[in-house]
Amino acid sequence: MQPGLVLVVGANGVGKTNLLEGVHVATQGFSPRTRTDSQVMRFGAEGARAAVAGRRGEVGLELEVTVRRGEGKRARLNGAPLRAAEQLRTTVSTLVFTPDRLGVVKGPPAARRAYFDRVLGRFSPAKAALSTEYGAAVAQRNAALRRVTAGASSRDVVEPWSERVAALGAELVAARVETLALLGPPFGARADEFGLGEVSLRYDGEPPTPEGLAAVLERDLERGVTSLGPHLDDVVIAAGDRDLRSFGSQGEQRLALLALLLAEAETIADRTGVPPLLLLDDVLSELDPDRRRILAARVRSAGQALVTATDAAMLPSAPDQLLEVTPGSVLEAIA
Repeated sequence: MQPGLVLVVGANGVGKTNLLEGVHVATQGFSPRTRTDSQVMRFGAEGARAAVAGRRGEVGLELEVTVRRGEGKRARLNGAPLRAAEQLRTTVSTLVFTPDRLGVVKGPPAARRAYFDRVLGRFSPAKAALSTEYGAAVAQRNAALRRVTAGASSRDVVEPWSERVAALGAELVAARVETLALLGPPFGARADEFGLGEVSLRYDGEPPTPEGLAAVLERDLERGVTSLGPHLDDVVIAAGDRDLRSFGSQGEQRLALLALLLAEAETIADRTGVPPLLLLDDVLSELDPDRRRILAARVRSAGQALVTATDAAMLPSAPDQLLEVTPGSVLEAIA
């Protein structure tokens, strides 16, 4: 593929989304639509392989992921095997927009926590495992709570895990707040371009403390779960004084998600010097012509992007490369 904006066209159901999914698997080590590896294989097939070649700055890259039934997933970078396919994420940043990603804006708090924790990891790779480490500490504290309730342990077993949850939780909250501070200005700028003014990102939660966890210990023992900490927090995505989750139209939610994606891409490029790869599936169909022009101009200046559409006329300017998808084939066409 050539750099710039690549438009992928074809009728509904011919495999445009599958093409983007394959690129995501090859560059990130997992599918954006499922974490069950067997679901990336064609029905009846015994395996699947996704491979891409390109450049990251001045460095040539060849990335490959293979999946076979009954075997673990395998990945290679420039021919060398990797310990885990997810290591590919440290080499290439790939951001994806699909219609079902609207759950980041309109879905439950867990969807936003997961999204912003992934953003945190891309902005600060050294802190990428922080959410997982915190979740493991919460799981250990919950297990200790249940042992106490069952009479198998004394309350003393809970305290060390309360301290661990408080320490990791405070670190996670601080990292999330820092991430929102980095993302906020470009998010506001991109949203303003789309006509969605006065947007903001606000963290809804406080860092846990040992004292706070001690105060809810009786309740936690009764329920068998930890009822305080960033595993229950939220990020409010607002336009003016309206929380877009509850009081935004689907159009506004879509624009907010696009603005978030572009803001993340801009921040990654600023922090690393290399823009991420953008995969935008069916992003043009619900935008008016003016916003399509704004999006095309912004995406074209952001690095490389693959954009799917049913009709090339949906893109207001000629793409750098035009690919036509039909069942079983992808061919370059004249832009």
